[in-house]
Amino acid sequence: QVQLVESGGGLVQAGGSLRLSCAASGLTFGYYAMGWYHQAPGKERELVAAITSGGNTYYADSVKGRFTISRDNAKSTVYLLMNSLKPEDTAVYFCAAGSKVDVYTAPHYWGQGTQVTVSS
Repeated sequence: QVQLVESGGGLVQAGGSLRLSCAASGLTFGYYAMGWYHQAPGKERELVAAITSGGNTYYADSVKGRFTISRDNAKSTVYLLMNSLKPEDTAVYFCAAGSKVDVYTAPHYWGQGTQVTVSS
């Protein structure tokens, strides 16, 4: 059974930083592309960042230069370092796993989400 378990969310002031972690189990982690999505109240879930099994990365324009995605295959964990946080970054953040193609649109697996709240 595949499990993706996020941690590291919380409340932070604007300009602050958080690091999210997602621990994966039940899958061959190194074969999968990993992504972080977020969903704000009343809005659709959207891709924030992704990293392929080979280490290639993608970032949404809204987070470029502020967020960094990375992975540790030995620990089956993907991270999202979020710097210079803004109130508009407030959302539930979801970890996702999929192929190098579908991780961008319809990943195979999802975590349960972790809340990030940025106060102004």
